[in-house]
Amino acid sequence: MMESMEIDREKAPSTGEEKKETKPIVVVLVGLPGSGKSTFCDEVMRISSRPWARVCQDTINNGKSGTKIQCLSVAATALKDGKSVFIDRCNIDREQRADFLKLGGQQTEKHAVVLDHPAKLCISRSVKRTGHEGNLQGGKAAAVVNQMVPKKELPKLSEGFDRITFCHDERDVKEAVNVYGSLSPLDSLQSGCFGQKKSDAKIQLGIMKFLKKVDPSGKAGSEPTVCQKSIPNELSVGEILSCREPKWILELLSIPTLAFPSISTADFQFNLEKASDIIVEKVEEFISRIGKARLVLVDLSQGSKILSLVKTKAAHKNIDSNKFFTFVGDITRLHSQRGLHCNVIANAANWRGGVNAAIFKAAGSALEIATKEKAVSLSPGKSVIVPLSSSSPLFAREGVTHVIHVLGPNMNPMRPDCLKDDYVQGCKILREAYSSLFEGFVSIVRSHGLASMHNSGRPLESGGFQEVIPTNDDQKAKREADYESEKNKKYKGLRRDLKSCASNSMDEEKIQDKSVNMTKSWASWAQALHDVAMHPNKHKSVVLEISDDVLVMNDAYPKAQRHLLVLARVDGLDSIADIRREHIPLLKTMHAVGLKWAVKFLNENKSLSFRLGYHSVPSMRQLHLHVISQDFDSNHLKNKKHWNSFTTPFFLDSVDLIKELEDVGRVTLKDDKCLAMELRCHRCRSAHPNIPRLKAHISSCQATFSADLLQNGRLVSSPGVKDVLAWVYVGTIQNVDNALPYHNLSSYLLIFLMPIAIVA
Repeated sequence: MMESMEIDREKAPSTGEEKKETKPIVVVLVGLPGSGKSTFCDEVMRISSRPWARVCQDTINNGKSGTKIQCLSVAATALKDGKSVFIDRCNIDREQRADFLKLGGQQTEKHAVVLDHPAKLCISRSVKRTGHEGNLQGGKAAAVVNQMVPKKELPKLSEGFDRITFCHDERDVKEAVNVYGSLSPLDSLQSGCFGQKKSDAKIQLGIMKFLKKVDPSGKAGSEPTVCQKSIPNELSVGEILSCREPKWILELLSIPTLAFPSISTADFQFNLEKASDIIVEKVEEFISRIGKARLVLVDLSQGSKILSLVKTKAAHKNIDSNKFFTFVGDITRLHSQRGLHCNVIANAANWRGGVNAAIFKAAGSALEIATKEKAVSLSPGKSVIVPLSSSSPLFAREGVTHVIHVLGPNMNPMRPDCLKDDYVQGCKILREAYSSLFEGFVSIVRSHGLASMHNSGRPLESGGFQEVIPTNDDQKAKREADYESEKNKKYKGLRRDLKSCASNSMDEEKIQDKSVNMTKSWASWAQALHDVAMHPNKHKSVVLEISDDVLVMNDAYPKAQRHLLVLARVDGLDSIADIRREHIPLLKTMHAVGLKWAVKFLNENKSLSFRLGYHSVPSMRQLHLHVISQDFDSNHLKNKKHWNSFTTPFFLDSVDLIKELEDVGRVTLKDDKCLAMELRCHRCRSAHPNIPRLKAHISSCQATFSADLLQNGRLVSSPGVKDVLAWVYVGTIQNVDNALPYHNLSSYLLIFLMPIAIVA
């Protein structure tokens, strides 16, 4: 199935032509019972930043089955509130769909998502399911599906739909979920019919628009006016054969393409304005030398400022948007997730985390081995080309044949060889880095072109490009490379050890397994906790308790009535990504101190409950344990990220983390996708559209906590669930300004011996 999207996520600086919020969408789901309509809605709403409302006839009447009229009324209200709407009904014929196509008039887009699974599969699912919202399960469900099958009428654009997506299997469904789940309030999708299996189906407007043959109005297409060009996610064999120029499309997908991140602007903290000027300058210089090849600047963030700056400046320079554009996505999954085929990707080899770690992890050991064979070290401003073997997962899954390691200048005082804001030298090095990167890509493009015309019969290298007779430029580049290699042997200054770079990344993969490498740079504002932990005498006013190992302070922006931080006083432990088995005693001490304070607060207010845990990806440097009451009554709790950072798997309970370290010697981290999940009450799990409504609900919710929290000491509360004795042992504690009445205690002292409910 092919999903061709026109999604413009980049918000450029104000030019008087800023994009207005797009129309709400009414998505009419079409499918038999058991086809997965409700699951589709839930999956999209779980990952989407766009406000959605699900209108389900099975639950429309206060949790019970209702009428079509009720569905229309609720949908109309949701649209007025600025939400897009899923119509979760079977909608199997034209008549059932007609009224929903009138919702919102011309101010809404009308889409259909057809879950066109075999009746046999739908029956099997319906019969097996339990607890269905509409109680349609067992033998009754099988009978209903059989009755509906003859009546099923697939939707057509002529009914009034702007877009129809057909899903024939789970892969199609997953792609459709990703398409709708990635829509922000400012995004839109192309019109047309997508994924229809019929051989005589009309050519999809999305494909034709991509081919610049027609637009939805039937007029000749035009060149895109922005740097980010719409790329089809994937073309099925049937869709390629149904196009008038399948060869043209195949050639397009095989165009040599370099995907590269912005060098030095993330971990090395290079000025974005200066960096964007240099990127556009170097792209403009090299664009005429790459033939039909393409350069793509990639960033993972939808709100990336560097992409926005580069896009605007490239447009002002009238750089050909077919040859250079910006793109939002994971550089290691551009083809599989976003449909952009890039045979060469650049690795900003600046540190063991970030893009560098992601590329080494995605490429597997093949890249590590090849990198060690090609180079030992790399000087700032230089690059090295490493061909990938076909055994690499990055080659097999994404079609990446080469990785170009490139090193830029460092402006981050927390990283080696900082230039200390010397932007004269920094800009010189960054220009050299992009020149070296693009020269490397030019050599690959040349090799690819000559290999196809002058095949001498020699076996191709693992990367798929045959070595060819060098031109004068190639010989010059080789001489420069040889000189650089000799210079590296003697070079004592700025240099990145690629062997270490690869090994560190692979070690991180082995240590964290399924987790994402969380090593990151820390902005100046994020250094505050580290400064307090390392220099407590400068911050006596905020320190509540201190020992040789830990320090206790209030969170500066508490997200609940009681919110403490227990900091580790060990330099080099920035977050839980850095902890190993040998840190278990320290973690137990931190937990014991945090538990002691929870008990103290419970003595003052028995209505509170507490959790002790860590953020998978903390925003502040220095390992710290959160001790937070579960009322979440705070003016500082303002957005979805705040809420989900404490109520989703992103928050790792201290007791679980310690046990996992004891059992397997490592911690499995959660990435920050959890922060985008929908807002749900942490007690009853009910969903809420925004923070004010969620706060209003949790202030009165009396539901018991989830079963998993009521186990293994994850939840700490006053007596009433299970009275146990909390034996809390900590090391010698030194008080700061007599904040606590515990002075010069013996090495291990029983601080508390009192009834407290630690739910087990």
